[in-house]
Amino acid sequence: MTDQIKMATAQKIDRLAYIDWMRGLACVVMFQAHCYDSWMSPQARQGALYGWSQFAATLPAPIFLFLCGVSFALVTERLREKGVERNAVARTTILRGAEVCGLGILFRVQEFVLGIHTAPWTDLLRVDVLNILGLAMMLMGALCWLTGGAHRSVSRQRGIALGFLSAAAVAIATPHLWTTYRPRFLYWAIESYIDGVHVFGQPQPWLFPLFPWAAFAFAGLAIGFLLFSDAAKGNSSGFFLLLGIAGASVALLSILFDHSPIYFSQNYDYWHTSPNFFLMRCGVLLLILSFSYAWCRWGLARRGFSPLIQLGKTSLLVYWVHIEFVYGGLSILSKRVNTALQATGGLLLITAGMLVLSILRTNWKSRRKSTALPRPSPEAAVPVEF
Repeated sequence: MTDQIKMATAQKIDRLAYIDWMRGLACVVMFQAHCYDSWMSPQARQGALYGWSQFAATLPAPIFLFLCGVSFALVTERLREKGVERNAVARTTILRGAEVCGLGILFRVQEFVLGIHTAPWTDLLRVDVLNILGLAMMLMGALCWLTGGAHRSVSRQRGIALGFLSAAAVAIATPHLWTTYRPRFLYWAIESYIDGVHVFGQPQPWLFPLFPWAAFAFAGLAIGFLLFSDAAKGNSSGFFLLLGIAGASVALLSILFDHSPIYFSQNYDYWHTSPNFFLMRCGVLLLILSFSYAWCRWGLARRGFSPLIQLGKTSLLVYWVHIEFVYGGLSILSKRVNTALQATGGLLLITAGMLVLSILRTNWKSRRKSTALPRPSPEAAVPVEF
């Protein structure tokens, strides 16, 4: 009996650790992408370092959205296990999504105020990752309500199916909504949530509209529900191995589809709107997820202090704060004038600073919990981080 308790505890720790570790990895990749982009001079950008840095920059946003979906499924299952009825689950999760949307708007207001002499007013309405994260959470809350109301295992199976179908629908619709069927009749600030047009007249791949970004959250939701399946619970190591194999297979399919006429589109753009590129990134996400689990269970991540796990616990905070010290008026280095070595030094300072901030936040939160009265509320389980 004691061994079973220890095993269950270890599995719970591993489950939380690999999600935090993967989220922390996204934070570090995000730091380097932003630091090199903000600080390196035009001459330094000609080197291979900057090219690889921006290539890696395509990973953090999908990771954050994907893990949001995974965490969302874990929370929904936890609430269902406690017997919380589906209307209450939906209300709790949708309100949390609305709160994150509000934080996204607050973040844009903060950036506008701090850069009031240089930032155009239209930046207040720019679609950023927090906005889409909140909207995706609201949509996932609605999806979980639709799939609820039955036995937990049936609701879970419905959630898996509808999550994958929703991800596929968003990915397939994206190139059409960016080109032929653009909702031009909408005000640009509203249209931007569909295709990221903002004020530029054409969709911008560096923004974060619902299409295609919400697809990563739906895919993560389906994977999160899969984690509660009997197969995953009975043999978690084998399940994550299969996830890694599935990731490699999906990435291979992306390449095969890209070189075949299987998907027809008038404006085929593999690197931005193609469903084939979505497949590739999903394959990479599954590979990283599988590796994260293995690293946190058998690697060095759980042997002592792990900086990535620590950063992953406070990803929203470090995202919010580091932006101002990299892109904002409080930037620790002058922008667009530094060598690769100088920018790397700044990157190390930012990473160390965000790690210290993360530790302080975690310690403060722990002390606050130890002195607060217990609140048996399901709202406490809703994911706060990315």
